[in-house]
Amino acid sequence: MYEEYWNLTESPFENTPDPRFLYYSKEHEEGLSRLLYAVERRKGAAMLTGVFGCGKTVLGRALLAQLSKNVYQVALINNSHLKSIELLRSIARQLGAENLPEKLTEMSADHFLQVIEEILLNNVRDGKETLIVIDEAHVITDNDIFEELRLLLNFQSEDRFLLTLILMGQPELAERIKKNKQFSQRIAIGYNLGPLNQIETGNYVKHRLKIAGAQKQIFSPESIKPIFKNSGGIPRRINKLCDMCLATGFNYGVRIIDEAIVEEVAESFGV
Repeated sequence: MYEEYWNLTESPFENTPDPRFLYYSKEHEEGLSRLLYAVERRKGAAMLTGVFGCGKTVLGRALLAQLSKNVYQVALINNSHLKSIELLRSIARQLGAENLPEKLTEMSADHFLQVIEEILLNNVRDGKETLIVIDEAHVITDNDIFEELRLLLNFQSEDRFLLTLILMGQPELAERIKKNKQFSQRIAIGYNLGPLNQIETGNYVKHRLKIAGAQKQIFSPESIKPIFKNSGGIPRRINKLCDMCLATGFNYGVRIIDEAIVEEVAESFGV
């Protein structure tokens, strides 16, 4: 709607996990570095936590974008509201298994684990690595699921894990895993993403506008303080606020978004 008015090639503040728009704050760089280390060094399991909207999912997509599809076979689980046996089936299916049972009465955890192990061994023989990423893992409340994931990490040769498991979720994920000592001991690397500070918030806004084709300043320097204040430095909230500011500026016919517009939008839309 407003892209042509602001001379943009696309909408800059969509809340989608597009790695092109990822702004690498120091924390995001560190988080991605740790995930890459866990995968490339075959550390077994890693965990990335952070509050809702801080950029975990897009960081996960950035990780996958850096991995060669010829080397890594990936199972990406976005729906963690599954029974433990359904999770194993989903992992097996995403790793390429076929003719899996669909009815719960026909499913067997032992069968799925056997299928997954066979895939892992075949990948090793073919010179491939296996990565399992579970997003929104904080919704897992069934300890049986953590037990099945622990069993997956038992798939090892004498000198290496046969897979890498990455769990991503809100901070309560870390608390739940701490209560499961056996599984907690398998997490080799962990990191918690925090919100952006005010300077990073300004750089974040500029970065996303640049990716969207901005050739001139759209948000005034003075607008960054209220953007930070009303978003708490959380990228998802920054996106929502800035997107509404661009729409409002378009409706008002202004040429720059100043602090007054930001405050008005924040108050009117309850950001």
